[in-house]
Amino acid sequence: MRGVEEVEVVVAHSERVTLRVGDVFLKVDGDPARLAAEVAAMRLAPVPTPDVLWHRPPVLAIAAVPGRALGILGEPSPASPAAWAAAGAAIRRLHDAPPPPWDGGKLAGLDAELERECAWLVDNGVLPAGLVDRNRTIAEAAFRPWTPVFMHGDLQITHVFTDGDEVTGVIDWSEAAPGDPLFDLAILTLGHEERLEDLLAGYGTDVDRDVIRAWWSLRSLTASRWLIEHGFDPSLPGCEFDVLRSRM
Repeated sequence: MRGVEEVEVVVAHSERVTLRVGDVFLKVDGDPARLAAEVAAMRLAPVPTPDVLWHRPPVLAIAAVPGRALGILGEPSPASPAAWAAAGAAIRRLHDAPPPPWDGGKLAGLDAELERECAWLVDNGVLPAGLVDRNRTIAEAAFRPWTPVFMHGDLQITHVFTDGDEVTGVIDWSEAAPGDPLFDLAILTLGHEERLEDLLAGYGTDVDRDVIRAWWSLRSLTASRWLIEHGFDPSLPGCEFDVLRSRM
C-alpha cells in the first residue's frame, strides 16, 4: 500500500467501520464472532469471494475484487441482463451448497419484529398507517416453511460484482448462515423489481415470486428504523420507502 494518499470511509456506524486503503479493505467490527463467521463463510462459499489478507480481531483485511457492483439502491442498474443472470447462477450454486455449520438466527423472531417496527413507523409518524398496514399484509407471506440453504444474508446489489457478464466477487459475508433462499433473491432485487426475471433466468424460475415480493415489504418495514438511527435515509428515491409505496 506504499504511496497511498488517502483513506476512504466506505461504511461507518456504531457496529462496524469499513475503510478502503488503495486496493485493501479494512473492516473493523465490535463483534469478533461476526468477523470470524465472515472469514469462515468466504472459505466455504462456492462462488468468487475476496481474498483474505489477514485477520487480527477486531480487524479483517481483504483485497478488492475486480469489476463493479451490479448497481446501487435508488439508481438503475448499469449491468446487462446477462450479468444479472450470471449473478443468479452464482446464487444458485451457493444455495445448492451445504449450509454453514452454525446456527442462523437472522430470520428468527421476525413476526414479533415486524409487529414492533410497524408500530414504531406509525406511532412516530414516519409512514402513513394505511401504507404500513398494506405492506404488513403482503409481508406475512414470507412466514412459511422453508428448507435452510447456504444464505448470504446481506446480498445487497452493491455486494455482487461483475466484469462483463461474469461474476467476479461477492462481498460482505458477515450475515451468512443457514436461511431462506428467497430472502437472498429479494434483497438483491430490492428496489430493482424490473431485474427479477433477469436474475431468475440464471437462478431458475422455480421460485414463488409472491414470497419474494413479501420479503421486499418485510425487509423495508423492519430495516427502516435501523437505517434512520444509523444515519441512512430510507426515504431517498428508489429506496425502502419507495419500495413500500410501490406495493400500493
